[in-house]
Parts: sequence; C-alpha cells; structure tokens
Amino acid sequence: MDLPIVFHPDYVAPLPPGHRFPMQKFRRLQEVLVADGVAHPCQFHQPELPPLAWLEAVHTPEYVRAYREGTLDPRAQRRIGLPWSAALANRTQIAVSGSVLTARLALRHGLACNTAGGTHHAFPSYGSGFCIFNDLAIASRVLLAEGLVSRILIVDLDVHQGDGTAVIFQDDPRVFTFSMHCEVNFPGTKQKSDLDVPLREGMEDDEYLRTLAAYLPDLLSQVKPDLVLYDAGVDVHLGDRLGKLALTDSGLYRREMQVLTTCVQHGYPVACVIGGGYCEDMESLVYRHSLVHRAASEVFRHYQG
Repeated sequence: MDLPIVFHPDYVAPLPPGHRFPMQKFRRLQEVLVADGVAHPCQFHQPELPPLAWLEAVHTPEYVRAYREGTLDPRAQRRIGLPWSAALANRTQIAVSGSVLTARLALRHGLACNTAGGTHHAFPSYGSGFCIFNDLAIASRVLLAEGLVSRILIVDLDVHQGDGTAVIFQDDPRVFTFSMHCEVNFPGTKQKSDLDVPLREGMEDDEYLRTLAAYLPDLLSQVKPDLVLYDAGVDVHLGDRLGKLALTDSGLYRREMQVLTTCVQHGYPVACVIGGGYCEDMESLVYRHSLVHRAASEVFRHYQG
C-alpha cells in the first residue's frame, strides 16, 4: 500500500494576462510528484463535484448560489481577489470534494495528501484572500455529520492566520483550531482561534521548529482528535511574495516531517492540504508544495512498513 494522494487533473482556471497567482501549479504539482518518483499514477484519487449540501453545511445558501451562478457583486469579488469564471467556480468546488476525499482516505489509511486545498480565509457568507469556499471547514462538517469522527484538530501552519476557520468553529467544541502565523501579516484584523501562536517577522528555521515543538505534542494529548487536518502552507518560505517569515526549503521539509511524525507515531490520522504559496518562479513554488508529499511518503512507508 502506498500513500493515497488526491489530485486535480482539470484544476486549471484561466486568469487574465499578468495575473500573479497561476492556477496551473496544482496540475504541475501532480506531474512533479510522478516525475521525481515520489508517487506512482496508481496512488492518485480524483474527486468529483460536491453535493450542494456540503457547501451549505458551512456557507450561507445565498453566498453559495451567488458564487456558483456568477452573480456575486463586484465588491465581494474584489474581496476574494480572483476574477470569477465558470472554470474557477468549478475547480473551487472540486477542491472542496478533494479535501473531503483526503480526509476519508486519511481515516482509512492513517495519512493522505491533497494536491490542493487550504482555503482558510473563506467565511460563512463571503470569500476573502483568494479563498472562496472553506474546504477545511466543509470537510470537518461532513465527517462530523456522518459520524466518522467526533473530534477534529486543525493544524494551520500557513503564514496567514486561519481567520475564516476560526470564526466558523468558534462555538463548536468538536473542532479545535490551531493557527501558527506571522503576526504582522494578512488578515489585518485577526479572529480568535482556539489557540493562536503569532510569530515575529523574519523568523528562521530553528526558532520556528522549536516553537512548533512547544505546542503540537501537548495539543495532541489535550485534544485527542480522531483526525488532524493539516494546512501545510509554504508561504512561510523566505522567498514567498506574501509571507514575512524566513524558512528555507530544508526548514519546510523538517516542518513537514515534524508534524507528520508527531501525529502518526501516536496514532492520529492526518489529512494534508497544501495551503498558500506565492512565487513568480513556478518550479520553485511547486517544489515547496511537494515537500509535504515527499515527507508524507517517507512517513507513510516507515509506519506502514
């Protein structure tokens, strides 16, 4: 048995010329994983469009309908930061299904990875910060409603606070939200997660990893989750356009190994999503996103072997 990976072969939404956040990275990530021997094509699982009820388990029917139909008002579209298109509406819904499928596979196999996901700035009635529907929140609500889990820990290590996720679960004790993020970065107004760890600007590998180690093992012991949803955002990298931390490629890989080993060796299933990452050099960005898959493959072989 090999590590299950959820992929998005049609995860390409054409954007206007000059747009700085190309969607092609999702398809390219799958190609790189295969080319580098990290994964074999047989390991990949393809999601389908989600039922409307999944989206409305987190988001208001009015917002869901307006986005799906392309009738969202211009101000709301600007807040998202991505121009609407039918292709974008389709792929963002498939991303939701991808995270649900990743979570199901993690429960079945102990560890699974998505080649997309991590849209943690989406609130119940609006999108924000390039996030339209909150896949982490929807996956949590779907699994809880189906009785597959009763307690979830969201470990959000994107450089930006998971503000939408924090608001969605602020009154739901079944989901514990942990966000470790750069303090002086988007969003300007932070929300209250169950545990927020703000980091100083410019933090490098060793200090970052020591900080994470000071919280994660105790959190697992405290929460005892049936599932960990891990947002492995790579915008903590020193070369990221929108991040203000200073992790290296090595630091990112060490972070992924630290998170996954800490969870899996204690029997906590982990579903990984790739989170944010913004870089002009597509290949460098895709490599950073691949690090969680490389680490997961190593951890999976070790603990399944």
